[in-house]
Amino acid sequence: MRLNPDGPWTDANAPHGDVVLSSRVRLARNIAGFPFVSRTSTAQCHEILNLARQIVVNANLSDDLIWIDLEQTTEQERQLLVERHLISKNLAENVENRAAAILDHERLSIMVNEEDHLRMQALGPGLQIEPVFDRINQIDDLIESHIDYAFSSRWGYLTACPTNVGTGIRLSVMMHLPALKITGEIERVRRAAKELHLAVRGYYGEGSESAGDFYQISNQVTLGRTEADLRQHFRDAIIPQIIEYERQSRQMLCRRNGVLLDDRAHRALGILRSARLLGVEEAMKLLSRVRLGVCLERLDGIDQGVVNQLFLQVQPAHLRLLTDTELADDELREARANLVRHALGEH
Repeated sequence: MRLNPDGPWTDANAPHGDVVLSSRVRLARNIAGFPFVSRTSTAQCHEILNLARQIVVNANLSDDLIWIDLEQTTEQERQLLVERHLISKNLAENVENRAAAILDHERLSIMVNEEDHLRMQALGPGLQIEPVFDRINQIDDLIESHIDYAFSSRWGYLTACPTNVGTGIRLSVMMHLPALKITGEIERVRRAAKELHLAVRGYYGEGSESAGDFYQISNQVTLGRTEADLRQHFRDAIIPQIIEYERQSRQMLCRRNGVLLDDRAHRALGILRSARLLGVEEAMKLLSRVRLGVCLERLDGIDQGVVNQLFLQVQPAHLRLLTDTELADDELREARANLVRHALGEH
């Protein structure tokens, strides 16, 4: 697979990029006349795959298109796609009659026969819900001009999971919330999010942990509200509050114990610049502390964009891609340390 070394969301100058790493809009769609994926026969699943391939390849969706039949990929290649947030873990683990289309230089992907027949998502750096939505909506319209979606005049788009019925839209942002984690306020955010019908998940979405103090915030309600209402509330009310909460917590840490904050950031940078072996969890934790120091201008000479890239590049499949070798676990830890030292300036 010909993927870029960096992800599509590593731009440090993106809107609200100090707190929001990326924005994603995902649409769940099913093709009329077919059962949901969980109830399809092998023959029907294969028919859906062939129909999706024909539409995606021939509909002029993008000048930059990679079609990937997942049955023909290696486990490492699928893991690479998961690490880049282009496919889900579920799709990577169930590959028969499954595929993914990668478009727009990895800013857009279409999963075929995941939980729904088509799951389309667009990604962008920072807080950019509207530009990301506009692009995925354009793709959705192009596909719908070639096939009929499963749609009810009463319920809206019909989906395998009831929480997606209606608009079928899932808005999410990947947020870096280290100050809320340090102060213990992250649990208050979780409780408030639950009351607001929001999901708070880890770095890789559902079922994952908050590696590197990253949290994925997304809507859970899609029925009974228009796409415009959902976007407006999420973009202008929900996410700005969390951004401000994190920024206030950062400033409070600076005022109350700036020395401790500096110690955490400089100590993390020192370890990353000198370590000879690094596990992925340790690397993510230390990079999180460095990123916080950079965003608060308490560390000099470190590019936030480089740190953003490292969160991606320290993942196992990315390390194997960068080194172009099959690395054992110990070799991965050594390669990860070498990569980080080189990127951050070895001491």
